[in-house]
Amino acid sequence: MTQSRKKRSRGFTLIELLIVISLIVILVSISVPAYNQSVIRAREAVLKQDLFELRSLISQYTLDKEKAPQSLDDLVSAGYLKQIPKDPFTHAADWTVDQDDSLMSADQTDPGISDVHSASNEVGTDGTAYSSW
Repeated sequence: MTQSRKKRSRGFTLIELLIVISLIVILVSISVPAYNQSVIRAREAVLKQDLFELRSLISQYTLDKEKAPQSLDDLVSAGYLKQIPKDPFTHAADWTVDQDDSLMSADQTDPGISDVHSASNEVGTDGTAYSSW
């Protein structure tokens, strides 16, 4: 009798394996969408921070030099940035800039870049396009 018990307890039955695999599939199907949403929210946070920083540097450059930058490369060449950050959604430094003919201050002599936006055509979690942020 003891030998027949040893033969039985040597492995898992097919039903046991199916139950474990089913539980794993259920847990993965719950966790993957949550992970994807957290990645998107992290990218959006990086985009907001990059836009805030670029806009701040454009204003600083304009006030310091008394002329607006003509391109984002002007911020790098003047030492305001080490390099132009990559857009977290396009994975390239391909920002869309708004050229403005108006002057930001009375001391400003030349118009130039007034604002910067993402070049992505995707829509954010709030329902607005990233290019409108």
